Amino acid sequence: MKAKKVLFITTEIEPFVTENKNSLMGRILPQSIQECGHEIRTFSPKWGTINERRNQLHEVIRLSGMNLIIDDTDHPLIIKVASLPSARMQIYFIDNDDYFMKRGILTDKDGVEYSDNGERAIFYARGVLETVKKLRWVPDVIHCYGWASALAPLYIKQAYKDEPSFRDVKVVMEVSPKEFEQDLGVENAKFVEYKDVRYDDIKDICTDTYGHTELEKIGVKFSDGVIIENKDVDPSIVKYAKSLGLPVLDPVEGDDFKDAFSNFYETLF
Repeated sequence: MKAKKVLFITTEIEPFVTENKNSLMGRILPQSIQECGHEIRTFSPKWGTINERRNQLHEVIRLSGMNLIIDDTDHPLIIKVASLPSARMQIYFIDNDDYFMKRGILTDKDGVEYSDNGERAIFYARGVLETVKKLRWVPDVIHCYGWASALAPLYIKQAYKDEPSFRDVKVVMEVSPKEFEQDLGVENAKFVEYKDVRYDDIKDICTDTYGHTELEKIGVKFSDGVIIENKDVDPSIVKYAKSLGLPVLDPVEGDDFKDAFSNFYETLF
């Protein structure tokens, strides 16, 4: 097994957030891959709707403390952790007062989408990668799922390409049906710049709009393989992945997905 260690960068995980299709996949996917014999680590944003006391989250002081600069502003990175004993899983949470405290996943309590959702995705992706470096845990495969994870492949392949933790890693982007309608704004796409990451790296994708489809295409562009979640995925994303000559795993029905995913990881080597 070449893909022994798998890192999951997810957007939401049940039972920490309300049960829905994405949060269920966020829990079942890593659990199933672990049952296939892989060693895993799993990350999620610490959304403000997550009850820390009920879910027994606690801060990991040795991993917290650094600042991430986005649009010339410092944002403290806080790492929290909780366990899912029934699944024998530990979940790492990326937290920050500005981006996550008292705030929902995509919208406020009135259903209004947050104007800084693009920045939140940047903070989350970079926060995960900085934390993995501190853990000194070297994954063989990084599996990204959900809109908040979509910028991670860009940073892995451009900003962190020489880091020992990520130098030889294979990145998988699992693309999903549209999760939001918001245009994050092409100007905000320029906030991705960090180390060797430049806006020019994604300008071909974000020419007029910067929304869910564009985010997922960025994830695809910098991945080594692409998984299509189901038939409702935007066909333009599937077409784009195939135009790049990437290995693409078509939708897998039922419980067969865990073996299919595990085998797909191996083909990337």
